[in-house]
Amino acid sequence: MLYFQRLGQFTKEHADTVAALLCGLLLFLGWFALHLGWLGFAFLLLPAAYVIGGYESAREGLTTLFKEKELDVDLLMIVAAIGAASLGLWRREYHLIIDGAILILIFAISGALEGYAMQRTERSIRSLMSLTPDTARVLLQGREEEIPISQLKVGDEIVVKPGELIPTDGIILSGYSTLNQAAITGESLPVEKTVGAEVFAGTLNGYGALQIKVHKPAQSSLIQRVIRLVEQAQTEEPSSQEFIDRFEKGYAKIIVVAGILLATLPPFLWGWDWETTIYRALTFLVVASPCALMAAIMPTLLSGIANGARQGILFKNGAQLEKIGKVRAIAFDKTGTLTTGQLQVFQVIPVSEYTRDDVLKTAASVESSSEHPIGKAIVQAASDLNWVGAIEVQALPGQGIVGIAQEQQIIVGNAVFVQRYVTNLPEELREIAQSLEQQGKTVVWVAREVEVMGVIAIADQVRSQAAATITRLKKLGVEEIVMLTGDNQETAHSVAEAVGIDRVYAQLLPEDKLDVIRRLQQQYQTVAMVGDGINDAPALAQASVGIAMGISGSDVALETADIVLMADKLEKIAVAIHLGRRSQLIVKQNIVVALGFILLLLVGNFLGNINLPIGVIGHEGSTVLVTLSGLRLLK
Repeated sequence: MLYFQRLGQFTKEHADTVAALLCGLLLFLGWFALHLGWLGFAFLLLPAAYVIGGYESAREGLTTLFKEKELDVDLLMIVAAIGAASLGLWRREYHLIIDGAILILIFAISGALEGYAMQRTERSIRSLMSLTPDTARVLLQGREEEIPISQLKVGDEIVVKPGELIPTDGIILSGYSTLNQAAITGESLPVEKTVGAEVFAGTLNGYGALQIKVHKPAQSSLIQRVIRLVEQAQTEEPSSQEFIDRFEKGYAKIIVVAGILLATLPPFLWGWDWETTIYRALTFLVVASPCALMAAIMPTLLSGIANGARQGILFKNGAQLEKIGKVRAIAFDKTGTLTTGQLQVFQVIPVSEYTRDDVLKTAASVESSSEHPIGKAIVQAASDLNWVGAIEVQALPGQGIVGIAQEQQIIVGNAVFVQRYVTNLPEELREIAQSLEQQGKTVVWVAREVEVMGVIAIADQVRSQAAATITRLKKLGVEEIVMLTGDNQETAHSVAEAVGIDRVYAQLLPEDKLDVIRRLQQQYQTVAMVGDGINDAPALAQASVGIAMGISGSDVALETADIVLMADKLEKIAVAIHLGRRSQLIVKQNIVVALGFILLLLVGNFLGNINLPIGVIGHEGSTVLVTLSGLRLLK
């Protein structure tokens, strides 16, 4: 019983292959019976070979004909095979029945091979869907209970043990571990995570147990968005494929009309006999069919999408893979894109009688009561030092903060604010502060009682790979690279200079960024925009290709963008452009090969140098060849 179940499962999974094998076996036995003169046995076996090998093609062809009122390549193949068999019966030249059966067999084998080739691409994409477990271990009143992922709610606390997959996005409440995020972000090395860090569904937990708080619905997790977008990418056709589809519909009609003319006119025009005329017409139906042309594009683009997903580059559809290869200009947002978006202490300059640690500890004592990003950066920098939190803390938004620590008044803020409390600002420190501000840094003054202790320079850190990415893009031939930001001119130019961007547009509102993208499109046609925030969404939508940062990006930016960099790695932009250009090259090669084979086979048919089986082998061989060629992008 188990054997038959397994056999049934195998037959279901490999139906095309089983049909091709049975068709081949029946064809061989039918040919052998004809060779021995057993006509009755041959006429029993050969129709069975026709039905088993050609059923799927006939079904698809007739469905297209009756439902869509269009002629399908599959139907043309069946017509050619049945025509050859009819001609063989009419003329009692039974080798023509064998020719028709060989046509169906090769077509069946080709379909099975194409199916396996496409399954390889689909497996790469479907593997995303197996990255999350079906259940999660939830803490309910101090006890662990497994519930389906779909029942998780925001605020639930879940436990993930060593070696388990993270079931949904969340924030670590307790525990420390390393997580393998390669499947989601493309990062090759495990990442250390501890309390307060965000974790993503589908990533693999290392050696430590984690307690995680769910902070968004399970269906909104990063991996679920990835799966939805990849599924969308598989169903949407790029413009080149839409053109080929339209071309096929008109082309199939031309083939039928030309086939009818070729089957009727030559005896009157050139004196051909009817057997030769019909046989050449049937061969024409086979060799002129655009199967290889139809397979020239989508296998290539789907392979490119799968390749990109493995490297942490998510293409929402094949059209974007095409477009990214044609990009001539790129606009970068600054904060969160070229920079990390996380403020950090850049430099601490104390006056002579104090140390760096003195200044940091004093500032942290009052800033520990602040929620301002600058305050958080100072507290983070002083996390390894011993300091006491201040009392009676008061903050004046946009100016500074004051408080009492160790019975002394602490003042932290800008120069104007601090100057209200101190006797004077040291001139040397003024010059240093001015120089730092010209470099785009935010300068915070620190004073105790009436005496200035020093200044702290705060800066948004430039991404480590930003400069190398800009250099790589220039080497790839991107003609124009610009930076768009709502920040001030000094900060913008400082970051641009650090990463190697020459043109800067600063102090922009979202609609201003949109205008810049439109102007770039007028000059360079295909323009990419890279951003992460809500204010970047209009520009991302307007750009020919919108590229969003997957981790730091807002939900609006992720939904609007065409390409998502899962690990926020800017260097992947160059990889995406290379992948796009390579896909274009392979598609062009495939189209040349497909058209070349069709032309060669047509000429051979008119010259009478090929028979029906050779025409089928050439036609189906070219189809398999371009399909396999497209799969080169999987590597």
